[in-house]
Amino acid sequence: MAELQMLLEEEIPAGRRALLDSFSNLERVAEYCESNYVQSTDKHQALEETKSYTTQSLASVAYLINTLANNVLQMLDIQASSASQQ
Repeated sequence: MAELQMLLEEEIPAGRRALLDSFSNLERVAEYCESNYVQSTDKHQALEETKSYTTQSLASVAYLINTLANNVLQMLDIQASSASQQ
């Protein structure tokens, strides 16, 4: 049950916070990319930089979602196992 408590009180809330933090960080990155593209004299370079940030951002969000989903599934498995033992 300590594992369930850790998931409920620490891991899952931390995963949600990480996703929320990522959301605000992505907004700032998007604003930077837009501003950089508009002000850039080398539009191709600005576009390539934006593509790079987009790829990194997608990978980061996918990782955060995967981690949170795994923690939720682990929580559900523990709860199902506990319920079937009663």
